[in-house]
Amino acid sequence: MNQKFNGEPHSYTRFSLIQNMEGDNSQVEMKLSSDMDEEVGGNGTAEHLNHNSNRKPYVAQKLGRTPKNLCFMAAATLLIFIIGCLIGYLVHPKKDIAQPTCTNSVTAPVPPFVDERGSAPVLDWDDVKKLLNQKITASNFERVFSEFSSSNHQAGSPGDEDLANKVHRKFKEYGMKTWYDEYFVKVQVLQGSNKVTFKGQMMETQGFLSYSASGPVTGGVLYAYFGREGDFSDLHNKNVDMSGRVVLVKAGMISFAEKVANAAKVNASAVLIYADPDDYSIGETTALYGHVHMGSGDPYTPGFPSFNHTQFPPVESSGLPKIVAQTITSQMATNIMRQLQGPEAPSRWGSLSRLGSEDDVITVEVNNILVERKISNVFGVIKGYVDADRYVVIGAQRDAWGAGFAKSTVGTSILMELARSISQMVENDGFKPRRSIVFASWSGGEYGSIGATEWLEGYLSSLSMKAFSYIDLDGAVTGRRAFKVSASPLMYTLIDGALNEVTAPNTAATLFAQYGKNNWESFLLENMKQESAAYPFLTFAGIPSLSFRFSNGNLDYQYFGTNLDTREKLNIATSNEVPQLAQTAAQFAGQIALRLVHDYILRLDVQKYNKIIHTKVAQINRKVADVQRLQPQLWPKALTMQWLMSAYGSYSRASRNLESDKRNSDLEDIEMCRIINDRIMMVERNLLSPYVSPYESPFRHIFLGSGSHTVAALLNHLDALKTQNPEADANQFHNQFALFTWTLQGCANSLAGNIWSLDNEI
Repeated sequence: MNQKFNGEPHSYTRFSLIQNMEGDNSQVEMKLSSDMDEEVGGNGTAEHLNHNSNRKPYVAQKLGRTPKNLCFMAAATLLIFIIGCLIGYLVHPKKDIAQPTCTNSVTAPVPPFVDERGSAPVLDWDDVKKLLNQKITASNFERVFSEFSSSNHQAGSPGDEDLANKVHRKFKEYGMKTWYDEYFVKVQVLQGSNKVTFKGQMMETQGFLSYSASGPVTGGVLYAYFGREGDFSDLHNKNVDMSGRVVLVKAGMISFAEKVANAAKVNASAVLIYADPDDYSIGETTALYGHVHMGSGDPYTPGFPSFNHTQFPPVESSGLPKIVAQTITSQMATNIMRQLQGPEAPSRWGSLSRLGSEDDVITVEVNNILVERKISNVFGVIKGYVDADRYVVIGAQRDAWGAGFAKSTVGTSILMELARSISQMVENDGFKPRRSIVFASWSGGEYGSIGATEWLEGYLSSLSMKAFSYIDLDGAVTGRRAFKVSASPLMYTLIDGALNEVTAPNTAATLFAQYGKNNWESFLLENMKQESAAYPFLTFAGIPSLSFRFSNGNLDYQYFGTNLDTREKLNIATSNEVPQLAQTAAQFAGQIALRLVHDYILRLDVQKYNKIIHTKVAQINRKVADVQRLQPQLWPKALTMQWLMSAYGSYSRASRNLESDKRNSDLEDIEMCRIINDRIMMVERNLLSPYVSPYESPFRHIFLGSGSHTVAALLNHLDALKTQNPEADANQFHNQFALFTWTLQGCANSLAGNIWSLDNEI
């Protein structure tokens, strides 16, 4: 069967083994040769014919010229000729050499490559980009926005179900295989109203925080700025007693759940959250909605899917708060802060003059009730033509507290336009993706990415082997002045390519030129937020993930979690450019998805983790040196940095060797491409710590997750040892260090490939 490499025919492959300079592995260099053409003539038998014909006179002379001898000589010559031809054919098989014809002296053209194993005819990448850009237009989005807008579509509501059915019908209309997944999840809802009583004045609010503890709580008010760990450290440094206090914090910077978790760490009894007028122009009486589960998914089935037929024991997520949490309006917050006493607040916190005292007594009454709701995820798939069981997932949240135009309608509309456009490319324009594309419409997003997380929990063993990327469309358009991206480092090269190829709205400049400032990793990258659906994909399932957004600053869109998230408000925030921004967002997400299903080798760059690992190892090394110098009695004598440095070296070499294997591979060899792609896919999954329980610590990624298994926890533990913090434990650190190191070494071993390719210099 004729084979090509980079479009050129070749007759055979010659391998030469070149010793790796570092002495740990051998790499295979594949060279293509057509030496056969020089060894034989055009048909592979000419030299044999000439050789035999030259011997005829000599044989005739030796045997005489009688007719009998001549006949014998002719028969012998013919026999020798036939044997020579057979030997030449067997020794020099030339499948790729065209045979000459009698009517035409020009060599016949080589037929196009046909892979009998199902290789997809691939359009040129420039043609794929052009097709996508032609089909994704701003004018189309006006119609889609109208179709998928809803004033009331909370998770599990009739409005949410209506939208789910509409998405399903559209997927079927686009010719995709479609299906639903149903879950029965527990969420908190407000019963009546919650109350706050301060100095004899009772104030009611319609906003609430799902998964808060219930009951009335009384304590002295304590203002804590944004409620970040650093803010509580500032209070600790001022010798403020935080135990039993009702903490008042501003919305923004971190999630509601993180604010409540930080307050619980300092033994606060309750948390009140408000939107400061300096940050949010939403009005004095606008209610805030959200959740305070420090995790994702249904907190009453942690690590398990909330299918109706399952019978898991009654458990609760470790991320559920034990303290009361409630939102209040800015008017209520202003009324409270005007009457606060106590010490002065740090000057950098703003104009507030007092932090509050234990005499500023306040009572918070939360009456949320726990209910069960049925939610549905809706899926459609465009199947690949080669590796149909490998897929990229593109998802968007469908539910919202109110209208949720920016929160869910825009993302759902982008999802539907991508589904329509790519389906048409496959059906009408000859595009045949090598791998599959799954489109997902999630419900339960406002309660902590419940729909997305339950799907991951239900099918984790399959998804971790087959889903190679997730692209999140939630909140993709909330402004126009800035562009932000959060992603797995494996996707940085993909992002760079899309930024340099997608045009910014209403300009001729690319996204990179418009927003990147010559270094997009420095100016556009931000940490992935826990409330993003991409976060559990990345840190719980180990699937490289991406989220992005057009915005107007570092703070979240001010209308999220309110009833004011409407088209009119988003028009103001974007200067009436919502369709144009949605078009660009769709092209950005679409190009990344299509590149992942178009190329022979997955464009996920395993070497991008080298810099991150190197930086973290260097930080650990410096802090270890500090502890050994300042607190030598605390440091285990047997513990050195050599093991961790060796693990980093193993990963670095394995990543470079993989790049070499990619460069030297026959791209038409489907099995070889699949083996390389599987090695790439395993990197993110093998950075999940296998030594912690998904129930106790679901976000198991050692670099991007949260918990005692992460590199951040290691660094914090070293700081505690250096300052002789009573909570620091050298033996516990030793255990954390060992497990972190071996997780990294295991990832390197997996990336190296076959067991005989492993680097065991430990």
